[in-house]
Amino acid sequence: MADATAQTGKIEEKPAAPTDKDGKPMMHIRVASPFTVFFDEEAYSISAVNKTGPFDILPRHHNFITLLDACEIIVRNERGETKIQISGGIMHVKADQVIVFLNV
Repeated sequence: MADATAQTGKIEEKPAAPTDKDGKPMMHIRVASPFTVFFDEEAYSISAVNKTGPFDILPRHHNFITLLDACEIIVRNERGETKIQISGGIMHVKADQVIVFLNV
């Protein structure tokens, strides 16, 4: 089956990242363990630590997956910062969606 570009010659645009009332790009972040959801909202960024050191994820980040070390995750949104102390986990980033699995 051919894709729409080959059939019509048109290039479909990807939808823009969600924006807040100030026009700043945002992404959806979910931080959860098997029985608890710690954060599940739109946000500007998330910071954590892996084996190579501290890092930040911003909207429009490339696809990414990593194991997280024990650290304090910091999620920033229009209400300020949410800090979540973790003992480790897995972070998956794809298409302005960040999922952090804890206690797996």
